[in-house]
Amino acid sequence: MASPPDNDVLWSRALVRHRGGGPVLRGVSAGVREGELLAVTGTRGAGKTTLLECWSGTTAADSGEVWFNSAPVHTLSAGRRERLRREHFGFVGPEPRLLAELTAAENAAVGGMLRGLRRRAAEAAAAEWLDRLELGELARLRPDGLPREAQQRVAVARALTGAPSVVFADDPTACLDTAGSARLLRVLATAVRSHRMTLVLATADPEVAALADRRLHLTDGRLTPDPGWGAGEKRRQAGYRADGDGR
Repeated sequence: MASPPDNDVLWSRALVRHRGGGPVLRGVSAGVREGELLAVTGTRGAGKTTLLECWSGTTAADSGEVWFNSAPVHTLSAGRRERLRREHFGFVGPEPRLLAELTAAENAAVGGMLRGLRRRAAEAAAAEWLDRLELGELARLRPDGLPREAQQRVAVARALTGAPSVVFADDPTACLDTAGSARLLRVLATAVRSHRMTLVLATADPEVAALADRRLHLTDGRLTPDPGWGAGEKRRQAGYRADGDGR
């Protein structure tokens, strides 16, 4: 059995996941290269969120393998998967989900403390990210005093504080208007590239996916060629093969 490629920070083989009595992922094999911005695309219900959950260890696949930095994730206990997520991964979802009792600065610092930074170091790192995300003047406000777009940028700062290896962004612009979406994506892409982080972005929006270095397209839980490109470019970009191996 083949081992994960050395330049893949995440790699999966033949992932199968069922929910509600039916399959959500149907044998997905794919990798995420270190330092790249990868978009996972597809319509609603295609399996994008489930794939991110399996790659990040949030959800255990029913069968198949997941590897992080050439170490198996699929064999870890629930507790060790939680530790992996806390120490190595950052998360941005479709909703900010900030802690109402904390300020923007305190919410952002939480990410760093979860990744092992001492409080002062986490606060300093959070302050730097808030400044980069043009939120420095709002740092002392609580979530209910911030516009929704600013709340989502705080969630991005929380995900980036502590320099995680991989940031998972699941439809991060869902709650934003066009201008807010463009601003958030610009700063997120710039941040991960400047710090050589890996970004895995799930989206159904082709304009959002266009920011990525590479795209993987899901259809009904299977890896398929992206309909937005010609056949040759689809296969080159996605690493897609008709046998479903993803390599």
